Amino acid sequence: MCDTKAACEQAERRVRDVFARLGLELHPDKTRQVDLSRGREGFDFLGCHVRKRMSGPLWERAHRRVYYLQRWPSLRAMRRIRQRVKACTPRGVCHRDLRETLAQLNPVLRGWGAYFRTGNAAIKFGQVDAYVAWRLKRLLVMRHGRHLRPGQPAQWTPDFFHALGLHRLRGTIRYPEAA
Repeated sequence: MCDTKAACEQAERRVRDVFARLGLELHPDKTRQVDLSRGREGFDFLGCHVRKRMSGPLWERAHRRVYYLQRWPSLRAMRRIRQRVKACTPRGVCHRDLRETLAQLNPVLRGWGAYFRTGNAAIKFGQVDAYVAWRLKRLLVMRHGRHLRPGQPAQWTPDFFHALGLHRLRGTIRYPEAA
């Protein structure tokens, strides 16, 4: 939130002084100065990637460059949700009833989605939904094995799994005013 490098260093010194009075200290590896102007850099904090992005509609209408601070799940958070989905859908459960797998998967998706739903995560939510549908489709293909009929996997769409009770992240974003 500083204009110059000197002001940024002065602010960091003040924070260090306040922390010292509280018996705390900034972690040297995790503390850094980031240039957020014009979307040059971003940073990860509490599982979110924070970065300024240019407003597309304002640019299209008035050719004005206006940047807004946005946040979405970090790469590490995305990797972790994929690992958890993979753990809930291992190859060995392909013969288990699909509704049981969905019942195990839904709390994971609901909890992760509730944590990130107040950010700008629509694209990331779509990626997670696509990955979950792909994993479930893969389970059904393994279940049917050589008895798989031509065109049968085409019916196993994300909407098919949603109709069976799979929690869908797409459309669950609530901005702070509405949350």
